[in-house]
Amino acid sequence: MNNFTAVVKNDDQWWYGWIEEVPGVNAQERTREQLLVALRECLAEALEMNRRDALESADQDYTEELIAL
Repeated sequence: MNNFTAVVKNDDQWWYGWIEEVPGVNAQERTREQLLVALRECLAEALEMNRRDALESADQDYTEELIAL
């Protein structure tokens, strides 16, 4: 399981958030709980889309290697 960092901010009636490690993953919701759900969904979609794009770009004759930090 991967861990990501959500930056969460409340501004009166709205909650805003984004994922530090993945540009473009952000959300705005009325409650903190709704925001965290939306961020998880957006992050999952972004990672899947990035993975699909990477594999399509590789075309064929490639290998996949796990990289740990």
